[in-house]
Amino acid sequence: MEILIRASQLLLSLSILVILHELGHFIPAKLFKTRVEKFYLFFDPWFSIFKIKKGETEYGIGWLPLGGYVKISGMIDESMDKEQMKQEPQPWEFRSKPAWQRLIIMLGGVFVNVILGMAIYAMVMLVWGSQYIPTDSLKYGIYADSSAIEMGLQSGDKILSVDGEKVEKFGDIQLKILLEDAKTIEVNRLGERKSIPIPENTVAKMIKSQQSMMEPALTPIVEEVTAGSNAEVAGLQKGDQIIAINGISTPFFQDVVKVLAENKGQGVTISLVRNNTEILLDALVTEAGTIGFMILPAMEQLEVAIQEYTFLESIPAGINKAYSSFDNYIKQMKLVLNPDTEAYKSLGGFITIGKAFSPEWDWQRFWSFTAFLSIILAIMNILPIPALDGGHVMFLLYEIISGRKPHEKVLEYAQIAGIIILLGLMVIANGNDFLRLFQ
Repeated sequence: MEILIRASQLLLSLSILVILHELGHFIPAKLFKTRVEKFYLFFDPWFSIFKIKKGETEYGIGWLPLGGYVKISGMIDESMDKEQMKQEPQPWEFRSKPAWQRLIIMLGGVFVNVILGMAIYAMVMLVWGSQYIPTDSLKYGIYADSSAIEMGLQSGDKILSVDGEKVEKFGDIQLKILLEDAKTIEVNRLGERKSIPIPENTVAKMIKSQQSMMEPALTPIVEEVTAGSNAEVAGLQKGDQIIAINGISTPFFQDVVKVLAENKGQGVTISLVRNNTEILLDALVTEAGTIGFMILPAMEQLEVAIQEYTFLESIPAGINKAYSSFDNYIKQMKLVLNPDTEAYKSLGGFITIGKAFSPEWDWQRFWSFTAFLSIILAIMNILPIPALDGGHVMFLLYEIISGRKPHEKVLEYAQIAGIIILLGLMVIANGNDFLRLFQ
């Protein structure tokens, strides 16, 4: 069911983005009286799921959900319609229009994606506000994973600053380390301030692990015992604080989870404190690595800040959020292009994108991620790669500056090269997905 829900969200999100992106090309083309032969959601090699012709345009839905397209008369695009280009240019064709009109038509899709990203972010801010965990609110500090420990951090550390700058939102700490080449991180460790240098290989390790290097530490105090569970059989009660399992200290709930996972299907001895008295209990761990209790939910142990916005306040907030998404994604692309980080191995295709959606239908998360995808789509399409909007824009700018059109053979070969590049990137991204599945 989770797979179906995620797939449905992915399909709906892509459909919204593709249709509006292609409308960004379609509308200016119509305004400049350029004939549009096809308007398709998804690609339709060999056949389409649905199609209808109105006027000069065929509208349809393809069976291959890798994007969509508008086929504009007199334009060398992914359709590679060479026969049309052999004919004499007609007034309604793309190639007959002034360069500035063609430039607007090609930039239309990217423009729509940018505006759409801003608008959706603004809507999310207006309806749900902005929620985050203040760094100062972590009562028990952080829980450090192996990569954070290698860096010099310890569970229980309270983050004070990164490169001398206080980071208000806890979720921004790792982004700052990953994307801004941070050099030092200052912590409060048992009341003492410590400055920890960040090793040069930290970013590569973070990317390789594909896991959060730190999270808010949670206390292992029992809030509820599941009826009929191994925990109830063992005698665990609400209010018990687990301090060790099999003699291994568990100061944080994450430690409890880790030790139980290492003892699946086995018996363990739990040390706990009840009413200031230390007690030992024997419990059987299930094959899932649990015994059947819950702690106070993380959101109740942590202070969650919620910033609300009026309609007028949500507009600049949406613009700022879109800019932040744009800036962070550009920095991520730089990491991908840096062979030392091996970030290209973290590239993902449709499976990775699908997993970013909630396993339950969560409209806030759906719209927030759709806005992010819209910004990504704008960035990817404006790259100067033939077969993308940015490739067409590159040749149009050359024409405007030089006053000469590139030869049609040059455009044709460039389009073929661009398609090969894009297919190669898709193979790498989706190939990484499948490799991760088998690993």
